[in-house]
Amino acid sequence: MKALFLIFLLLFQLYPDLSQAAARIPAKSAILVDMDSGKVLYEKNADQPIPPASLTKIMTMYLALDMVGAKKVSLNKKFTVRSSAATVGGSSMHLARGEKVPLVRLLSGMAVVSGNDAAMAVAEGIGGDCRKFVNAMNRKARQLGLAKTRFKNPTGLPAAGQKTSARDMMKLCRSYLAVHPEAARFHKTIHLVHRGTALRNTNALLGNVPGVDGLKTGWTVASGYNMVVTAKRGKTRLLAVVLGANTKDARSIAARTMIETGFRLAAKPSAIKLALK
Repeated sequence: MKALFLIFLLLFQLYPDLSQAAARIPAKSAILVDMDSGKVLYEKNADQPIPPASLTKIMTMYLALDMVGAKKVSLNKKFTVRSSAATVGGSSMHLARGEKVPLVRLLSGMAVVSGNDAAMAVAEGIGGDCRKFVNAMNRKARQLGLAKTRFKNPTGLPAAGQKTSARDMMKLCRSYLAVHPEAARFHKTIHLVHRGTALRNTNALLGNVPGVDGLKTGWTVASGYNMVVTAKRGKTRLLAVVLGANTKDARSIAARTMIETGFRLAAKPSAIKLALK
């Protein structure tokens, strides 16, 4: 964390005008949008297919909250963690096989520490099995017009053919937060303790950059470092998507550069694209 903010400090000392640093946005693909109007303020290879990694869990959470909204399941409903969830591997909230965990805590585990075990427990608990749940994820993607997106599992773990794009992820997140504004509470949570283990949100900008209140990070070897950031200052609310950065620090710098530039030039939307060219 200290190294990240030393990089931030160096960046802003060298480039006090963020427009000078914008050309160095270190990601394969990116997009910045006004959350309320949907106006795209900047894009870079926004339709390039890239594996979503753990950004996949945004769709997993979307479907779970759809079920809550339809009163088909309660946030307090406890799901029994199957062996397949407890042993899925990768990022984890440290669920134990046979443990009974409320849906609200599983959602927190997905949002805060990108728990693959939590995502599997939700998919199996709500869908009956992963295959049915993933089919529902892809139906939802088609309904939302996510033309470049295909899900193969509820976690974002590597899988042949699993892909998205920055534009699709932007569309998904705007719909998700519009339909389920209550989801923000999960994504803005900085710390979570489960079974005695203290966990910190993987979004390094949370609590460190004014206005940032979400949303999700992801990484696999194939995807690189991915990130969706939401932030609000005054009446302006922005969403930035970064896909395919080479490091954690690079994705955070890219997202912060877009967010800061967007706020700085909020009164001049046409100037944002020029500044981030």
